[in-house]
Amino acid sequence: MTTKVIVLNGGSSSGKSAIARCLQGVLPQPWLTIGTDDFVAALPPAMQDSDDGIEFAPDGGVQVGQEFRELELAWIAGVVAMVDAGARVIVDEVFLGGAESQGRWLKALGDIDTLWVGVRCDPATAARREAARGDRIHGMAAQQAELVHRGVTYDFEVDTAAADAMTCADAIAARLGNGTERKP
Repeated sequence: MTTKVIVLNGGSSSGKSAIARCLQGVLPQPWLTIGTDDFVAALPPAMQDSDDGIEFAPDGGVQVGQEFRELELAWIAGVVAMVDAGARVIVDEVFLGGAESQGRWLKALGDIDTLWVGVRCDPATAARREAARGDRIHGMAAQQAELVHRGVTYDFEVDTAAADAMTCADAIAARLGNGTERKP
């Protein structure tokens, strides 16, 4: 089988988006990148900072409600529909619920060949990146650094504190194989 989906799971400021952009540059076929930030941005303003939507605590904690979960399932189904229509997709995700979050994706993806990649980054490095970005709530990166990996099963892992995004992308591309090797 040929991989159609790459799921990059890691906490905020772990480097997932940078890796996804690098993967788009090194993989020979076109890949779309879709991330959890895209989903949150697509939510109606009333759901951003509400009990049924998504709430960001002053300490960086994130809570989601029932309506968020229902729309998230529709979002995931939309990603699967794009793959079923022939697109290759890199998913930039934050599994706030660890294994439970991965389970939602596993159920939706079914037998679609997927590469599950853990994007690790130690809390201190993620916190420094978060501060430099200036577009995240202070504390979010440190809180999510380990939380998002709890109980999650990966095919491959990278550590962005030890390697830059391009090196991580090259390693992921090499791991893919099956006609999706890195561009020369």
